[in-house]
Amino acid sequence: MSKKSPSGSDKSSQLNMQAVLSMRDSGYYSQRTAGAKHAIDNTLPLMQQALAALPDADALRFADFGAADGGTSAALWSHLVSEIRASGDNRPIEILYTDLPSNDFSTLFRTMQGMEGNPTDAYQSQHENVFVHGCGTGFHRQLMANNSLCIGFSATAMHYVSQKPCEIKDHVHMVGASATERTAFAAQAASDWEAILLARAAEMRTGGRLIILNFGIDEQGRYLGHTGGQSMFDKFTAHWRDHLEAGTITSEEFERATFVQHYRTVDEFTAPFDNANSAVRQAGLKLNNIRTQLTPCPYRKAFLESQGAMSAAEFATSLIPTMRSWSETVFSSALNSDRSPEERAAIIDSFYGSYEAEVAMNPEGHAMDYIHAIMEIQKI
Repeated sequence: MSKKSPSGSDKSSQLNMQAVLSMRDSGYYSQRTAGAKHAIDNTLPLMQQALAALPDADALRFADFGAADGGTSAALWSHLVSEIRASGDNRPIEILYTDLPSNDFSTLFRTMQGMEGNPTDAYQSQHENVFVHGCGTGFHRQLMANNSLCIGFSATAMHYVSQKPCEIKDHVHMVGASATERTAFAAQAASDWEAILLARAAEMRTGGRLIILNFGIDEQGRYLGHTGGQSMFDKFTAHWRDHLEAGTITSEEFERATFVQHYRTVDEFTAPFDNANSAVRQAGLKLNNIRTQLTPCPYRKAFLESQGAMSAAEFATSLIPTMRSWSETVFSSALNSDRSPEERAAIIDSFYGSYEAEVAMNPEGHAMDYIHAIMEIQKI
């Protein structure tokens, strides 16, 4: 974000950015993102390895960066806390959940205390000497004291860049941007990635681990919703353009619908570690391993396995809400502020409704497979 004083146009810009990045409250995100939970659950072996190599500390501090409402990672943390206690380790455990100030922290705290969600994930109510905290600050800066973090974790979050380097005129995402636009996003993402890593290096204890599960572009050129069938971001663009051509939205509103994201390649993820003299290496961080992984869309999988028992319309009504759960604010915040709430809601409902109708008409190739880069980073 801008380092200028948060007043005037700078303050307005920061508030607009938070609106674009925010998600609905009341557990809306985790209830509709089964695929994200599946991908997170699959990181358990990596997190167990990190537990086995815990640095010496009087208290164990963990952090979940970009946690949203906490629902998708709740089972993972519950499992890890139970393992620690089962081993006889009774040291205090602190888990810091971080996200933007607009995040749904209320649902997060209710989940951890067993007031909402799956009661088996309510580890704070099941174990003594476990403390849960929330931090309403983005992960592009340092969020805790130096040399205090034992294990850091982040899933499907650090593809968000700290500021929008430019509008994407003919698409909604950098994957469909022009060469000049894509270069601008890549430069912003490279700067942010270094800042993220340096912030984590300051926070981590020597011997600590950082496990990151981040959206990216794999070695085959695949990315979220683009794995061989219909391309999700192209479909977003096409339906948003349909509303432009129908006169429902203006050209300015079309252009403002730009995802503040950059999907990094493996080379972009590893670049800060390649040179022994880089700032990240000098800060003590070492990339132990990186791999890419495809997590199949659970809604597409259920549709295919139903062998006709699930209709195309039912498949569409299961798939589109998961897309809407994390993308809606991009389109709603692009609309002019002088539109009434009712008008804005009608436009957004029409936008996702048109996408849903297309899937219901012909479901072939529609899915939201996840493509992640999975990294284990150590402070040495």
